[in-house]
Amino acid sequence: MSHEEQPQDAEAQAQAHRQDSTLATLSSHPQDWALFLDIDGTLIDLAETPDAVVVPPSLPPALHSLASRLGGALSLVTGRSITYADTLFSPFRFPVAGLHGAEWRGPDGDVHRAEITPALSAAKEALIHETAGWPGVIIEDKGAAVAAHYRLAPDRRTAVERLMQRHLDAVGPAWTLQHGKMVVEIRPASADKGQAVEAFLATALFSGRRPIAIGDDITDEAMFRVANAAGGQSLRIGPPGADTQAQASLPSAAALREMIRRLST
Repeated sequence: MSHEEQPQDAEAQAQAHRQDSTLATLSSHPQDWALFLDIDGTLIDLAETPDAVVVPPSLPPALHSLASRLGGALSLVTGRSITYADTLFSPFRFPVAGLHGAEWRGPDGDVHRAEITPALSAAKEALIHETAGWPGVIIEDKGAAVAAHYRLAPDRRTAVERLMQRHLDAVGPAWTLQHGKMVVEIRPASADKGQAVEAFLATALFSGRRPIAIGDDITDEAMFRVANAAGGQSLRIGPPGADTQAQASLPSAAALREMIRRLST
């Protein structure tokens, strides 16, 4: 074994230890923890188009069982809308922070949504029109946000980024640009996933618990920062060694689903 390989092996072992530690402590002391989960690329595998994602039939009831073990302290924190998240995991409904925290449904069921302004509506229409001749670029209307996906047209990345920046300038300072995996999004600037986790931790159901945040993308780094600062734990879905603030990693969404299955039984 070379000297270059040894640090990588040591890091992989440390990651595995932290992963096992998370699983053990969540299983043995569920009353001490609150779980915050991204959806796309984390709970379910990424797909070529937003509507092509597949939710394994066993996942919604497993999440429901795990939430029950946690006394309800399980939340979805996602770039999807609350309505879409509910559709994915029907018939179960969980506390949700949607649109990266711009939409929020707390444990009491009350929903807070960002306003859809005329400028944003105009930007959506213009984006659909301007990308009509760009095969593979998909405009996703998220309600109070709009996303441009270029997974099917990676050569369009620069053009998409410039287009979204131009429309961001038009919709005004209440909005911000969010980059993700093969997607650029205009979303409300009023919140991010970290602030969403903090809002949940301030509610009676989540208060006093240590957060575990699990995600896969740059948008989830805000969750990781909050979880780490609160003395909790953070896991990133993907290979170890990536540039992230997550304390540990899981190799895939399938690995997380297996962990949830084990914890829910």
